[in-house]
Amino acid sequence: MSVARGTVAAVDLGATSGRVIVGHVGADTLETATVARFANDPIRIADGLHWNVLGLYGSVLDGLREALRGDTEIASIGVDSWAVDYGLIARSRLLGEPFHYRDERTARGVGAVHATHPHAELFARNGLQFLPFNTLYQLAAEDRSVLRLAEHALLIPDLIGFWLTGQARAERTNASTTGLLRADTGEWDADLTAALGLPQHLLAPLISPGEPLGRLTADVAASLGGPRTAVTAVGSHDTASAVVAVPMASSDAAYISCGTWGLVGVEVERPVLTDGAREGKFTNEGGVDGRTRLLRNVMGLWILSETVRGWQRDGHEVELGELLAAAASVPGPVAVFDVDDARFLPPGDMPTRITAWCEEHGVAAPQSRAEIARSIVESLAQAFADAAHEAGRIGGVDVRVIHIVGGGSLNELLCQRTADRAGVPVLTGPVEATALGNILVQARAAGLVTGSLEALRTLVARTHEPRRYEPAAS
Repeated sequence: MSVARGTVAAVDLGATSGRVIVGHVGADTLETATVARFANDPIRIADGLHWNVLGLYGSVLDGLREALRGDTEIASIGVDSWAVDYGLIARSRLLGEPFHYRDERTARGVGAVHATHPHAELFARNGLQFLPFNTLYQLAAEDRSVLRLAEHALLIPDLIGFWLTGQARAERTNASTTGLLRADTGEWDADLTAALGLPQHLLAPLISPGEPLGRLTADVAASLGGPRTAVTAVGSHDTASAVVAVPMASSDAAYISCGTWGLVGVEVERPVLTDGAREGKFTNEGGVDGRTRLLRNVMGLWILSETVRGWQRDGHEVELGELLAAAASVPGPVAVFDVDDARFLPPGDMPTRITAWCEEHGVAAPQSRAEIARSIVESLAQAFADAAHEAGRIGGVDVRVIHIVGGGSLNELLCQRTADRAGVPVLTGPVEATALGNILVQARAAGLVTGSLEALRTLVARTHEPRRYEPAAS
C-alpha cells in the first residue's frame, strides 16, 4: 500500500477548538503530533452570534508556522471543519464575521424557504435531513444588500483555503451539507438557487477530496517562514474526514463520530432518497471517493458539556471525569429524554430544560448532578443505538458492530451504555479520527500511500487498535 514515507499537516477546526496536527505516514506508520491547539469561541454582537473566524485564521497560521518550524519538508496542508456556516467574500475581503449556526436568525430562513419549497421537495433534490441551520436557510435569512455585494459564499474550510492559496473552491463533502447540491448528480442545483433568489456566482466551483487546491501564496509562505507548500482538498466536512479513519473491517458496521454532535450512520454507495429515509430524519452527505454518508445528526455531547459549563459559570467546581464516575454509580433507572428536542439546541440552562421536558412527558426528572449526567448519557446512548440500527435498516446494512470515534470515544460510560442499549459490540477509537482522515487523504494524494478507503482503514486499524465494549447480557 505504501510507496514512500512523508509528512503532511492537518488543520482540524471544531466547534469549540481547533488544532494543527502533523502526520507522519509510511507502510506501517500513521503517527500524529499536535503542534498547536486553540480555542474557538463564538462572539455575540448587536446583530447576533458569530464566529471569530479572523482570530481562528490567525491561530491556524501560528499553528502552521510551528509545524513548518519542526519540518520544512511537509508535503501538503489540508483543512477540515464543521459544516453549513460560511463567510461572504467580495474582492478578497470578508463581509463581516460569519454567523454561528446556533444564531436565532435561521428561523426566518426556514419560513422563507418552506413557503415555496416544502421539506419533502427539498429532500428529493438534496437528500438532507431537515436542520434549521442548513446553509440554504441561512442564506435565505441573509441581508439581501450584503448578498448583492458578495462574490462567493465560502464554507469555513473553503474560506481558510482561499486565504491560504487565493483559490475560491467549494469542496464536495462540505458542499453536500448546504442543501444546494443535488444528491443525484453531485453538482450545484442551479434551478433551486435561482428559485430562492440567490445569485449563482455565490457558489464557487466544486473540488473533490484529494484534488490540489493550490499552493500557499507568496505572502502567506513568507509569513510562515517556509516554502509555498501545496494545499490539498480533503474531506473538508470534519465528519467526512472522520469516517475515512473509522477502522471498519466489514460492511456490517455503523459509525458514530461523537463530539459536540453525534453523527450516527452507515456508509453506502449512493444516496437513499426514500420516504423512509426522510421520515426517519436521515441525511445523505458526501463522503470521500464518492461514497455517501447516510446518517442522522444527534445532539451529541453538547448537552453534557453545556450542562457542565453552566454549573461552572454558577461558581461550582465540576470536573468531568469525577462527574461521570458519580453518574456511573447512580442506582436504578433515570429519565431518558429526547436529546433532539429543539430546546436543547441553543446555549443555556440544560438542567432546567431537561426538567421541563420530563414534566411535560410525565417522567420523573433527575435531581442531583450525578443523576442529571447519567440521564444525559442514557439519553444519548439510546439515541445513538436507535439511529445506528435505523440507519442500517434504511441503508440495507445489517449492523453487527458500532464504531465510535472522536472525543466521545473516551467517555467509557457512554460507550458501554451504547453497546448495552444497541445489543451489539462497540469498538472505540481513534480519538483523532478527523485529523487522521484528513492526513490519509493528503498522504494518498501526495503518493505516500495508495489504495482504496478500505486499505486506508486497514492502516488505521493496524496502528490504532480499537477498544471493545461488549453489550451486557441482559
